[in-house]
Amino acid sequence: MDLDYAANEPKMEKDYSEAVKALLGEVDALTGSGQVREALDKLHGLEKKTRAAADLWSTTQLLERMVTACGEAGEWVLLEQEVAGMAKKYGQLKQAIAKMVQRAMAYVDRTPDEAARVALIEALRTVTEGKIHVEVERARLTRMRVELYEKHGQIKEACDTLQEIQVETYGSMDRREKTDFILEQMRLCLAKRDYIRTAIISRKINPKYFQHEGTEDLKLRFYELMIQYDLHEGNYLEVCRHYNQVYTTKSISEDAARWRPVLENIVLYLVLSPYDNEQSDMLHRIKQDHNLEKLPLHAQLVRGFTTLELTRWPAIESVYGPEFRATDVFSAATEDGAKRWGVLRDRVIEHNIRVVAKYYERATIPRLGELLDLGADDVEAFLSRAVVAGTIYARIDRPEGIVSFAKPRDGEEQLNAWASDVGKLLGLVEKTTHLIAKEEIVHKIARAI
Repeated sequence: MDLDYAANEPKMEKDYSEAVKALLGEVDALTGSGQVREALDKLHGLEKKTRAAADLWSTTQLLERMVTACGEAGEWVLLEQEVAGMAKKYGQLKQAIAKMVQRAMAYVDRTPDEAARVALIEALRTVTEGKIHVEVERARLTRMRVELYEKHGQIKEACDTLQEIQVETYGSMDRREKTDFILEQMRLCLAKRDYIRTAIISRKINPKYFQHEGTEDLKLRFYELMIQYDLHEGNYLEVCRHYNQVYTTKSISEDAARWRPVLENIVLYLVLSPYDNEQSDMLHRIKQDHNLEKLPLHAQLVRGFTTLELTRWPAIESVYGPEFRATDVFSAATEDGAKRWGVLRDRVIEHNIRVVAKYYERATIPRLGELLDLGADDVEAFLSRAVVAGTIYARIDRPEGIVSFAKPRDGEEQLNAWASDVGKLLGLVEKTTHLIAKEEIVHKIARAI
């Protein structure tokens, strides 16, 4: 136990330790000859006295020996009855119960068949239910039961059973074990396709914990689960962030065979993410990563999205299609892969629209269709989405078929522009006057000479 419950136990009135030591020798002789029930009767007689006297050490020794006697003899039903009976005794010491349960848990793996194992686990879970001093033991027993559920493909039962345990409230459980338990809850929720509960449970883990030594395995498990969740939700920028956390993990960054696929996924999911300041900033930071030079095709893709130049979709298909369509991200064999390939096309068109808006003030819809490789209706649809997202300013004159990218100025901006123009004009007049005066002086000096 991580917490010492002895301080909360009643004060010991009498020491039975010598009597217990003497009795344990007799019990060993009886159990050795197969007289388990006779041995238990003797243990029960003295246990009543030690419990009444609040002798923690003696009571603990007797309860553990009861469990050992039943377990070594293979009396599994009797073991369940003894544990349940001793835990219900009036005035039973909490720490003694905890030690008894811990000893009984050691026999779970020694049961002869699965039925006996399930029965023992359930009996121990019943004993520990609602008792804070054995909350950690109950969590571990529940984990054992869940493994058996999952072994038989009962994912729903496994997930529901594990959800009963709220380990984040356990002060007596080690933080690493607690995190491992929560990760298991997340994994089962994903297996059950309960994505809402997965998101709720994930918030119970503070990613700062993964900065401690010895937590890399937990960190990688956490971000692997989060990648699965955000892929289902279509949050590609979040997926990219998760891969970036994996990429910066020491064991990954030092192994070229492991960081290469991670960096490839970072690039691919980053270009799939909707354009905003954060996405653009991350794209430029990835561009400066020296490891990207070792991935020429991905480096070329990043340059295409960070350069204000048109990137035609047919060219993208011919250059990147053969290799990218073979990856899990854009696999042509899966529905998700085909969907993401369509998203990549949308991102390329959106990039081209931003480039056009940068260099053009006005353009006709047919001309935009040529530049973007789109029909007239698709041009309007993509322009509308870009305007709604706030990435560009555009106004469409449908009767004329003209798109204006020049944002109209308000009164203050117009006045500031006029003031600037007048200032430039006065500066030119002053400079011209100065040059004329200079020429006149030079001409007069030349005539005087």
